Amino acid sequence: MTALIHLAARSLWNRRFTAGLALLSITISVALLIGVEKVRTEARSSFTQTVAGTDLIVGARSGSVQLLLYSVFRIGDATSNVSWESYQRISSHPMVAWAIPLSLGDSHRGYRVVGTTDSYFERLRYGGDRSLELAEGAWFDDLFEATLGAEVARSLGYRIGDEITLAHGTGSQSFLDHDNMPFTISGILAPTGTPVDQSIHVSLEAIEAIHLGWQSGVPIPGQEVSPEDARAQDLQPRAITAFLLGLQSRAAVFQVQRAINAYPDEALSAILPGVALQQLWSLVGIAENALLVVAAFVVLAGLAGMVTMLLASLSERRREMAILRSVGARPVHVFGLLTAESTLLGITGAIAGFALVYIAMALGAPLAQASFGIHLAPSAPSPRELTLLGMVIAGSAFAGAIPAWRAYRLSLADGLSIRT
Repeated sequence: MTALIHLAARSLWNRRFTAGLALLSITISVALLIGVEKVRTEARSSFTQTVAGTDLIVGARSGSVQLLLYSVFRIGDATSNVSWESYQRISSHPMVAWAIPLSLGDSHRGYRVVGTTDSYFERLRYGGDRSLELAEGAWFDDLFEATLGAEVARSLGYRIGDEITLAHGTGSQSFLDHDNMPFTISGILAPTGTPVDQSIHVSLEAIEAIHLGWQSGVPIPGQEVSPEDARAQDLQPRAITAFLLGLQSRAAVFQVQRAINAYPDEALSAILPGVALQQLWSLVGIAENALLVVAAFVVLAGLAGMVTMLLASLSERRREMAILRSVGARPVHVFGLLTAESTLLGITGAIAGFALVYIAMALGAPLAQASFGIHLAPSAPSPRELTLLGMVIAGSAFAGAIPAWRAYRLSLADGLSIRT
């Protein structure tokens, strides 16, 4: 067996140009297949770890997926707000251990602004039971201080003490800026691999302050308020976008959920993050499967290219096969040689494709984090990935059996004869 593998490797090296093209095709197709699987699993992992430790998410009456997306992942906008009175009443429920209010709707150069309280930094968990930590500086303490996520600070080049201006709305371009009330950066959070990295955090009172003198989302002419005047006013929030709840006992989650959904004073929705995530995966599952199917067809195309290369080389190798037969090689040895060649190409291509995925992940991780909020971290191959690699290698061996069977049937006389 070792001699056969050695002979197959030498044979491929002698035809290294054509074999290299086949190997490149397999490598790229395997990289695409494993890359799609890696991105799929890492995306799910990033989404799941974002809501770790949160029992319920509460917002205005809407669909579960919509509420999850705008409150946690900062995607989309709320249909309505939740009154401050309702938030206080629900957060004081005996079964509620903690509550994190969220006020959304403003941005800075395309990054979402999150109005919240100290409970956000104290209670929010991600990646199991990890809490938020500061890379430098301190949490916002003054009315016009902001704490930046790691990605915001990195991409925009901000440092502690820099001033920023918030904008009304969530688009990357805004024509309504709160430039009369600049904020000073007080702290920068350590990277989390979650949407927190792409958020700018201020106090709920700050959200109220920057909207003084505004009505229906536009500033009232002649009603501009200075930062000094804002500090002197009552800035208790009138409404928030949503809030996260942690309960005293997980056993009470359905009881509290039913009570909120039947809340008499306001149309509210309370959702379980895990259930909403499953609904989200069911929506995007079709697209995931479509990508995997496309990647699988690319692998088949790569294997077909390898078969074509081996078949095309048979005419050139007829005399080689005949010489092997003349020195004692049996037909089964010829069959095994060509099958070993295709298997070696499959194994090498699978390993090279997997390595290419890891290189691409290392180089593309910052872009994926900045653009999509997906944290791509190199990890050990999962059982599913190993299964896919095994299928590619098995497919290579099976594909090589086609030209091998043709070579097997070539006779010694046919190989030594000269065709005219």
